[in-house]
Amino acid sequence: MTSLVGLDLAGRRVVVVGGGPIAARRVQALLLESPRVLVVAPQLCEELAELVHDGRVEWRAGEVAAADLDGAWLVQTATGDRATDAVVVGWASERRVFCVNLGDASSGSARTPATTVSGDVLVGVVSTGAADPRRSASVRDQLAEHLRDGRVDLRRGRVRVPGTGSVVLVGGGPGAVDLLTLRGRRALAEADVVVTDRLGPTSVLDELPGDVEVIHVGKTSGHHPVPQHEINQILVERALRGERVVRLKGGDPFLYGRGGEEVLACRAAGVPVEVVAGVSSAFAAPLAAGIPLTHRGTVAAVQVVHGHEALSSSALAGLRESSLTLVVLMGVSLLAEMAAAALAAGVDPQTPVAIVENGTMPAQRITRAPLARIAAVAAEVGVRSPAVIVLGAVAAEGLLDAPADTRPTHARVTLAQ
Repeated sequence: MTSLVGLDLAGRRVVVVGGGPIAARRVQALLLESPRVLVVAPQLCEELAELVHDGRVEWRAGEVAAADLDGAWLVQTATGDRATDAVVVGWASERRVFCVNLGDASSGSARTPATTVSGDVLVGVVSTGAADPRRSASVRDQLAEHLRDGRVDLRRGRVRVPGTGSVVLVGGGPGAVDLLTLRGRRALAEADVVVTDRLGPTSVLDELPGDVEVIHVGKTSGHHPVPQHEINQILVERALRGERVVRLKGGDPFLYGRGGEEVLACRAAGVPVEVVAGVSSAFAAPLAAGIPLTHRGTVAAVQVVHGHEALSSSALAGLRESSLTLVVLMGVSLLAEMAAAALAAGVDPQTPVAIVENGTMPAQRITRAPLARIAAVAAEVGVRSPAVIVLGAVAAEGLLDAPADTRPTHARVTLAQ
């Protein structure tokens, strides 16, 4: 039976016998734990030579001797010679020092586990029977997948130390749970508190442990029950209590998500904050509807705007000249005014428009009409938020049924207020 023990090697002497690539990999892994490493070998590979040159490890040039193990807390041997490694194992046993034989795991008194790291959690896997590194690595890889998917509760101890908390802004994507990034799911697995919007992958909240607190602060058009300054205050106050706070937002935090304001509030209060990118509905919803925002031979530029104010002159000019695709977020309530302004600016009344409601979700619906009629058609079918509006030639139905022009183009993305 093999016991898996976590060793605190910080500041303690570790001897690595051998100067080749295998020994180099073990030394690099050991240095993460800050021990004092002595490498014993006649010659060193390039990686080890650099570590010695940088002063990160000590090197004794020559063949290993029993005295090299004196004072060591751990020995790892990887000389490439089975007889020499066996001798090192014997010397370590005489001194009651644990020894890992990297050339023959079954002969040493310790084994190196196959490891994976998720945040500040280190998971190690060893076989309890005969040494089987491949089996350990296979199990490690499967566990790593569970950790990456956020299917394991990774929260820290329940004792909260004031001033030790942090905030993570997680871009949840357009709504489908499987479009939430692995990093975002891992952040949720570590959360004590989740401050969530109304949109995005809110069904993922059902997967959280029952004692994770969920605070709803979502907005709808014209109705902001929790103003932004109060959201900022919630994030800061809960983090200062020592809690791990996840701010789950629809789309991407830095694309009309006010993520920048929340980062500034955290930094002003001295709260550590990080941002996890999300898949923006500006790009995901059209894709889910089969609308390429750029298409060779059709259009090569995209402008993304929000629908809370009138279209800019650059957006109108791009539509008038058919030189860009215009994507409007949060624009359903002002659709009629926006269409009227475009027509008054000289945009072709036949310009294709597509509205994608609930993009990527089971309730997704696509409404298409020419610019001159889109407001009336949307009213007739009852278009509702959340929806993404796409204006331009790419919004025409059947675009992908015809072969694209072969002329090269260069796509660019512009975010416009």
